[in-house]
Amino acid sequence: MASDTVTRRARLRWLLLLALLTVLAVGVGAASGLHMIARVEKALDERRKAQDEQVRPVTAYAENDTLTSLGTVVTNLAGPGDVWVRLESSVIVRPGTFANPQAMVAEIRQDIVGYLRTLSVAQIEGPSGLSHLREDLTERVQIRSNGQIRTFFIETLVVQ
Repeated sequence: MASDTVTRRARLRWLLLLALLTVLAVGVGAASGLHMIARVEKALDERRKAQDEQVRPVTAYAENDTLTSLGTVVTNLAGPGDVWVRLESSVIVRPGTFANPQAMVAEIRQDIVGYLRTLSVAQIEGPSGLSHLREDLTERVQIRSNGQIRTFFIETLVVQ
């Protein structure tokens, strides 16, 4: 019997020691986890602040650039002959670039009419046709303006 009480006490001590170590392990794990979470959040906040400082708004145009309408161009296409196209477009012009901007606009409009008369309906069909048309017209505008006009916008395109 004496050995039963000794083994019971020994078992009880071991169980209490095991429970104490388990509680201690849980506490240390929770504390280290909370500490790691706080460090990660702090590092992320510092990284976000650094990125926010590096990000600056990019503007493609200067403050004094103006949008100049080229007006409406209506002409027939090369083929078929009964198909008409109506194009409204604009360009970005920096003030003071041209001595007479209206003369440049008229030259660009005339060049656009000449180019549109060489196209067929098949060449401007679909998204790729519109993309190619925009690229071609942008290139012609840049050539006509000696590179002074960088951006050409197609506002409206109607083919009838």
